[in-house]
Amino acid sequence: MYIDAIIVVALIIVAFCWFRRFSKMVYAVAIIDIFLRLLNYISANIGIKGFHKWVSAIFPESIPGLLDNYMNGIVLTVFVWIYVCLMVVFLFYIVRTFIRKK
Repeated sequence: MYIDAIIVVALIIVAFCWFRRFSKMVYAVAIIDIFLRLLNYISANIGIKGFHKWVSAIFPESIPGLLDNYMNGIVLTVFVWIYVCLMVVFLFYIVRTFIRKK
């Protein structure tokens, strides 16, 4: 079923429409990815039977995991590199903010 793809794509589209600046969009993609990773980690380690199966059926493990489920070949490679570039920009923004606060 495509429910995981629909959820993540809808969140990213809402973020594109809601945030007009590129930096805010980078933060939104990073927040969505961190949320998905935390949700899957917590569901795997919480100890409730069936909860991890339910979470993994609805939510992907991360944005690259979602891309890997629905793409392959050169298209997957291009989108993963776009994702990596967004995460590098996110790291730049975080480090810059950290240095400015000091």
